Amino acid sequence: MKIEVRKLNAQKKYAGEFNFGYTPAENLCLVPLAELTDIKVSGSYEIFDDGDVEVTMTVGYKLKGQCSYCLEPAEKEITYTSDVLYVTGRDGDDYRYDGISIDLEPAVKDAILISQPSVLLCKEGCAGIDVK
Repeated sequence: MKIEVRKLNAQKKYAGEFNFGYTPAENLCLVPLAELTDIKVSGSYEIFDDGDVEVTMTVGYKLKGQCSYCLEPAEKEITYTSDVLYVTGRDGDDYRYDGISIDLEPAVKDAILISQPSVLLCKEGCAGIDVK
Protein backbone atom coordinates (compact mmCIF):
# COMPACT_ATOMS: atom_id res chain seq x y z
CA MET A 1 0.00 0.00 0.00
CA LYS A 2 2.85 2.33 -0.74
CA ILE A 3 3.65 4.59 -3.63
CA GLU A 4 7.43 4.87 -3.99
CA VAL A 5 7.55 8.50 -5.17
CA ARG A 6 11.34 8.88 -5.33
CA LYS A 7 11.70 5.66 -7.35
CA LEU A 8 8.87 6.64 -9.72
CA ASN A 9 10.42 10.09 -10.26
CA ALA A 10 13.75 8.45 -11.15
CA GLN A 11 11.92 6.25 -13.66
CA LYS A 12 10.02 9.28 -15.02
CA LYS A 13 6.70 7.59 -14.22
CA TYR A 14 4.75 10.59 -13.02
CA ALA A 15 1.33 8.98 -13.20
CA GLY A 16 -0.02 5.49 -12.69
CA GLU A 17 -2.62 3.23 -11.17
CA PHE A 18 -2.88 0.87 -8.23
CA ASN A 19 -5.19 -1.91 -7.08
CA PHE A 20 -5.00 -3.99 -3.90
CA GLY A 21 -7.01 -5.74 -1.21
CA TYR A 22 -7.02 -4.47 2.35
CA THR A 23 -7.52 -6.20 5.70
CA PRO A 24 -8.54 -3.67 8.36
CA ALA A 25 -8.13 -3.70 12.10
CA GLU A 26 -11.23 -5.06 13.86
CA ASN A 27 -12.08 -1.70 15.42
CA LEU A 28 -12.52 0.02 12.03
CA CYS A 29 -16.16 -1.07 11.73
CA LEU A 30 -18.40 1.45 13.49
CA VAL A 31 -21.71 -0.39 13.07
CA PRO A 32 -22.56 -2.69 16.01
CA LEU A 33 -22.98 -6.40 15.18
CA ALA A 34 -21.37 -5.95 11.74
CA GLU A 35 -18.03 -6.47 10.05
CA LEU A 36 -16.19 -5.16 7.00
CA THR A 37 -15.37 -7.73 4.31
CA ASP A 38 -13.98 -7.91 0.78
CA ILE A 39 -12.23 -4.54 0.92
CA LYS A 40 -10.75 -3.50 -2.43
CA VAL A 41 -8.84 -0.30 -3.11
CA SER A 42 -8.11 1.02 -6.58
CA GLY A 43 -7.10 4.34 -8.00
CA SER A 44 -4.53 6.50 -9.65
CA TYR A 45 -1.80 8.93 -8.71
CA GLU A 46 -0.07 11.89 -10.30
CA ILE A 47 3.25 13.31 -9.11
CA PHE A 48 3.62 17.06 -9.60
CA ASP A 49 6.82 19.06 -10.18
CA ASP A 50 6.78 20.43 -6.61
CA GLY A 51 6.70 16.89 -5.13
CA ASP A 52 3.01 16.94 -4.21
CA VAL A 53 1.13 13.79 -5.16
CA GLU A 54 -2.57 13.73 -6.01
CA VAL A 55 -4.27 10.41 -5.37
CA THR A 56 -7.77 9.49 -6.51
CA MET A 57 -8.93 6.27 -4.92
CA THR A 58 -12.05 4.17 -4.73
CA VAL A 59 -12.63 1.97 -1.71
CA GLY A 60 -15.25 -0.75 -2.04
CA TYR A 61 -16.35 -3.20 0.63
CA LYS A 62 -19.23 -5.18 2.09
CA LEU A 63 -20.75 -4.41 5.45
CA LYS A 64 -22.18 -7.67 6.80
CA GLY A 65 -23.90 -8.47 10.04
CA GLN A 66 -27.24 -8.11 11.77
CA CYS A 67 -29.84 -5.50 10.91
CA SER A 68 -29.59 -2.62 13.36
CA TYR A 69 -33.39 -2.57 13.77
CA CYS A 70 -34.64 -6.19 13.62
CA LEU A 71 -31.43 -8.25 14.04
CA GLU A 72 -32.03 -10.25 10.84
CA PRO A 73 -29.00 -10.94 8.61
CA ALA A 74 -28.05 -7.89 6.57
CA GLU A 75 -25.47 -6.96 3.96
CA LYS A 76 -24.68 -3.77 2.09
CA GLU A 77 -22.09 -3.03 -0.59
CA ILE A 78 -20.43 0.34 -0.22
CA THR A 79 -18.26 2.24 -2.68
CA TYR A 80 -16.55 5.51 -1.82
CA THR A 81 -14.30 7.65 -4.01
CA SER A 82 -12.03 10.37 -2.67
CA ASP A 83 -9.31 12.70 -3.91
CA VAL A 84 -6.43 13.27 -1.53
CA LEU A 85 -3.29 15.36 -1.79
CA TYR A 86 0.00 14.30 -0.23
CA VAL A 87 2.43 17.13 0.46
CA THR A 88 5.88 17.53 1.95
CA GLY A 89 6.39 20.06 4.72
CA ARG A 90 3.27 22.23 4.49
CA ASP A 91 0.65 22.63 7.17
CA GLY A 92 -3.00 22.19 6.38
CA ASP A 93 -5.63 19.55 5.85
CA ASP A 94 -3.62 17.54 3.34
CA TYR A 95 -1.80 14.28 4.06
CA ARG A 96 1.92 14.63 4.65
CA TYR A 97 4.71 12.38 3.44
CA ASP A 98 8.50 12.33 3.64
CA GLY A 99 9.20 12.94 -0.07
CA ILE A 100 10.28 9.33 -0.53
CA SER A 101 7.20 7.12 -0.29
CA ILE A 102 3.53 7.44 0.50
CA ASP A 103 1.67 5.05 2.78
CA LEU A 104 -1.93 4.91 1.57
CA GLU A 105 -3.25 3.18 4.69
CA PRO A 106 -4.27 6.35 6.63
CA ALA A 107 -6.28 7.62 3.64
CA VAL A 108 -7.87 4.18 3.15
CA LYS A 109 -8.86 4.04 6.83
CA ASP A 110 -10.32 7.55 6.62
CA ALA A 111 -12.32 6.62 3.52
CA ILE A 112 -13.75 3.56 5.26
CA LEU A 113 -14.66 5.53 8.39
CA ILE A 114 -16.29 8.36 6.40
CA SER A 115 -18.27 6.04 4.13
CA GLN A 116 -19.84 3.78 6.77
CA PRO A 117 -23.56 4.24 7.40
CA SER A 118 -24.69 4.76 10.98
CA VAL A 119 -26.94 1.67 10.79
CA LEU A 120 -27.08 -1.53 8.72
CA LEU A 121 -30.56 -2.45 7.52
CA CYS A 122 -31.82 -5.78 6.15
CA LYS A 123 -34.09 -3.88 3.73
CA GLU A 124 -35.04 -0.30 3.05
CA GLY A 125 -37.65 0.84 5.55
CA CYS A 126 -37.11 -2.00 8.04
CA ALA A 127 -39.74 -1.53 10.76
CA GLY A 128 -37.71 -3.21 13.49
CA ILE A 129 -38.42 -6.17 15.72
CA ASP A 130 -41.96 -7.50 15.25
CA VAL A 131 -43.46 -7.85 18.70
CA LYS A 132 -46.96 -9.26 18.52
